[in-house]
Amino acid sequence: MKGSKMNLAFGLETIYEDAEFLLNERDKVGIVGVNGAGKTTLFRILLRELELDSGSISVGNARIGYLPQEIVLEDEKQTVWEYLQDGRPIRRINAELEEIYKKLETADVNEQEPLLEHMGKLQERLEYFDCYEAEKILLDLIDRMQIDLDLLERPMSELSGGQKSKMAFAQVLYSKPEILLLDEPTNHLDASTKDFVTSYLKNYRGSVLIISHDIEFLNQIINKIMFINKVTHKISVYEGDYYTYKKKYAEEQRLREMNIVQQEKEIKELSEFVQRAKQASQTNHAIKRMGQERALRLEKKKRELQTRDRVYKRVKMDIRPKREGALMPLEVENISFHYPGQPQLYKDLSFRINGKERFLVVGENGVGKSTLLKLIMGILIPEQGRVRYNPKTDVAYYAQELEQLDLDRTVLQNVETDGYTEWQLRSVLGNFLFYEEDVNKKVAVLSPGEKARIALCKVLLQKANLLILDEPTNHLDPETQAIIGGNFNLFEGTIIVVSHNPSFVEQIGISRMLILPSGRIENYSRELLEYYYELNTPEEEKY
Repeated sequence: MKGSKMNLAFGLETIYEDAEFLLNERDKVGIVGVNGAGKTTLFRILLRELELDSGSISVGNARIGYLPQEIVLEDEKQTVWEYLQDGRPIRRINAELEEIYKKLETADVNEQEPLLEHMGKLQERLEYFDCYEAEKILLDLIDRMQIDLDLLERPMSELSGGQKSKMAFAQVLYSKPEILLLDEPTNHLDASTKDFVTSYLKNYRGSVLIISHDIEFLNQIINKIMFINKVTHKISVYEGDYYTYKKKYAEEQRLREMNIVQQEKEIKELSEFVQRAKQASQTNHAIKRMGQERALRLEKKKRELQTRDRVYKRVKMDIRPKREGALMPLEVENISFHYPGQPQLYKDLSFRINGKERFLVVGENGVGKSTLLKLIMGILIPEQGRVRYNPKTDVAYYAQELEQLDLDRTVLQNVETDGYTEWQLRSVLGNFLFYEEDVNKKVAVLSPGEKARIALCKVLLQKANLLILDEPTNHLDPETQAIIGGNFNLFEGTIIVVSHNPSFVEQIGISRMLILPSGRIENYSRELLEYYYELNTPEEEKY
């Protein structure tokens, strides 16, 4: 796979500028860079959904499989089984063959040859997709990914976000691609599924390109890192894992900074000489000529001056709640809930939240973590029991789907909040890595990670004393996670969060964990967060 002299801009925003890269067949590559650098854009170009302004990317005739960050269903009524089967276009190819058979019955001699040629190509594709073994292959994959057989007849639209992601992953693995493009593949995966996927990708006999903020996952699979630099708009490829890349990149930055300092010194000296030459007497022809010559060198030096990478800094924010919260802001009493036609998610579930604590909700995909947050928020109503807020509790909610954003408005317009001036809003947005003209971009053109940052910013701006966060780091790269986590660490109120990200939950200071579906509450333990899935899975069911 090769990229040559790639140039792309969206309006005035440059994404790639003469960017180049070279990857070998069967390379397994982690793609990194800050949100908005052009990681998902690269995938869209490979999938031919976008065209470069100039330059090229070559992948030959390789078949590409793609797992997007956001799962969009084309048919809301399609069952899980039908959705998984669509990973291989066997039904469509057979339908095309049926049409050819019908046409051959009435075709004249001149029409028969192209029909037969097309039929031969379709039959070759059926052979590639193992048409006679395909169902067995799919059932084996379903078993190894521990997909509940009871889900197969359910509509995809009824599944949780985590379950949809798991099915999308199964579909792309079943599709038999030669190149796999995975965009944040571990966002919703439980630990047992993640273990299977890691093992599968390690042994996968093809190229894999992975955009992921999950460094431990990346390092188990990749042999290279591709870094997309948002400042220089270039692409660099590093041998080794993520930590090797970070060391090499840090050394490059050190040498780069030394070079920039020297360039700036030379530019300053040339500028001073040119200025003196301009002020010299008109009769001093030698100085004037030297000034003109130095002016040309000055312009060349300015063009050659390297750009410093932006240093993302977090400044102190005033994120105190607008009023002091209660000693017990929230109480959940004996709630029960299930979706129509589905098993009970919880029965007589009860817990209390203490003021200023960090409370984590964990559980396997489909056990009702996001549903519980929606019940707490009043978006859903429990069948029995109740959710009681103390009158002194003010709530702000971050949803996985980011539905609280207006895509047609700018970043700045989306965070407009009573009591804040534009200057104050710009300052807060800087803490969420939106600088200068970034704030005037329409939200619709932003990456999922950038949208997530706006939504998190909106949550803090509400100055509520209880924050309810549903997978807040799903779309964030590691550097951004650290900065955003630092902001939430300073928050003086209460936080309830659904997250599978140990680094983030430790950064914000989790004290207790609610484990679903059992309803058991434990003191926070990183090991429990990482391994409780396996502890609750019988040995004979593990892959």
